[in-house]
Amino acid sequence: MNSEFTIAVHSLVLLAHLPDHMATSEEIAANVSTHSARIRKVMGFLRKAGYVSTKEGIGGGFILSCKPEEVTLGEIYRLTCQGTLKPSWCSGDESKPCMISSKMDKLMGKVFNDAEKQMEHYFEGHTIGSMLEQIRAFECPKSNTESLS
Repeated sequence: MNSEFTIAVHSLVLLAHLPDHMATSEEIAANVSTHSARIRKVMGFLRKAGYVSTKEGIGGGFILSCKPEEVTLGEIYRLTCQGTLKPSWCSGDESKPCMISSKMDKLMGKVFNDAEKQMEHYFEGHTIGSMLEQIRAFECPKSNTESLS
């Protein structure tokens, strides 16, 4: 898993919250608490996939171009980080005569692949719209005022 998934979900939920608002990468970055360059990178993926539209220049930024209730977290996971659950290094050595050492990498690959499938299935049960609904259901402290709403 990588942070691009979280950034993408956060950004899409924010834009769903502001349906008629064109948000700049700086505004989104301030809300996500990251650098605007990271936002532009992730928003580039989302734009190419058709989830957001962009407008350059004064008054420009990003705007949601999909229905939040139809976009699943599974879709966003596959777009941003599918296959990253398995670490780049696993223990063992295929060339060793030991049954454990020679098969552990293959076994762990299967374990991580199965776990990722289960996680994707779980993510399919959540949409950008349902995430926004859940956030709205949380009680927010009175001192928490939104600057983008």
